[in-house]
Amino acid sequence: MNNLGIAGHIARTFMRSKLTPLFVIAAFALGAASLLKIPREEDPQIAVPMIDIFVPLPGASAKEVEQRVSAPVERLIRNIPGVEFVYSTSQPGLSLITARFYVGENEDHAAVQTYKELSGNFNKMPPGAGVPIVKVRSINYVPILTLTLSGANYNGTQLRMFANELESRIKRVEDVSQTSMIGGQPRRVNVQFDSAKLASYHLSPTSLAQQIQGSNDRNTPVEFAATDDEKSLQVGSYLNSVDDVRNIVVNAEGGRPVFLRDVASVSEGPSDPDDYVLYAPGTAVQNPSVELPAVTITIAKRSGTNATVIAKNIQKRLNEMRGTLIPSDLNIVITRNYGETANEKSNELLEHLFIATISVTLLIALTLGWRESGVVLIAIPVTLALTLTLFFLYGYTINRITLFALIFSIGILVDDAIVVVENIVRHFRLPESKGKKISRK
Repeated sequence: MNNLGIAGHIARTFMRSKLTPLFVIAAFALGAASLLKIPREEDPQIAVPMIDIFVPLPGASAKEVEQRVSAPVERLIRNIPGVEFVYSTSQPGLSLITARFYVGENEDHAAVQTYKELSGNFNKMPPGAGVPIVKVRSINYVPILTLTLSGANYNGTQLRMFANELESRIKRVEDVSQTSMIGGQPRRVNVQFDSAKLASYHLSPTSLAQQIQGSNDRNTPVEFAATDDEKSLQVGSYLNSVDDVRNIVVNAEGGRPVFLRDVASVSEGPSDPDDYVLYAPGTAVQNPSVELPAVTITIAKRSGTNATVIAKNIQKRLNEMRGTLIPSDLNIVITRNYGETANEKSNELLEHLFIATISVTLLIALTLGWRESGVVLIAIPVTLALTLTLFFLYGYTINRITLFALIFSIGILVDDAIVVVENIVRHFRLPESKGKKISRK
């Protein structure tokens, strides 16, 4: 009895202590609270910084961009500590260089080092090259929820208008980081200048285009149409309607203001789409022609937050807007919900744990006895509860990687419980002829 070892002494201490039942109850309570508080998400928060660098070179061919921009910038980026790979894509007028850092590198530090390296060597850029644009890519930018808007009574422009309003409301939901829209046709105001009237007021189309753009907070460049006398722009927050554009003051003549409507005709219409989204209801399997134009809103979350809770809060916000902001005949379909899938996988893990614990308990009860099976029935959930508590304290999330680790550890835990209990019972039941009888006390 004196050669118990460290594990034996710890076990004897817990067996004799009257605080052991309280410890078990506390472990269960901490595990349950941690399970409710641990953020659940689909993808793990792995720190693999990736940075995109955009360098414009207007008027250059793809070959010139590769030789004059892509290759020199690649050499600069490779000098940054922590860079693992560098890729580049050259196209007419633009170079895209992607730097991938080693796993575990600090994302903010990587972005700062990249910016310093580029700004400190900007003099090595070819003449005519624009200022490099540095953009960080992160796992946090992967959407956890996508909403697709469609309706038989709505076109791409109308769907885009509803999506704009929905996006602004969704951004107010707590822990939502980024949103974007795909598909549809944004509103566009077309301005067609009258050359004669412009000349009478000593105005030019280019100066007026800059003035109009300055009144529009979207900062979308004014696009030249077929002729220099026609311009187009997207309506922003300051210019909300055609009338707002018409009433822009462009000059003053003879003590009275000159409005844009005095020198141009202003009309509203849809812009050219950059991408397309089509939604096919269930009947499209038999009749593909019923595919409807649609707009998709993508929603990403902040790092370390609970995707399940965010998805539920967004759905709750949508239900509140149904019938007011959202018409009854406008369909909103959730085409991706990582919060729901993460929650399902977590619940499935708990279900399998329950099945495994009950199965092992019954097996031990049939082969060794009910007293021994009670030890297993308590030991497995307590161990997992303490594991979840450590998860919460260290800031881990429940995702596909940690779920795999938990599932793997459950198998080891169940196997160890069977082996340890069986070995203890075997020692208790040794024949007296082999040595003195071991007391159960």
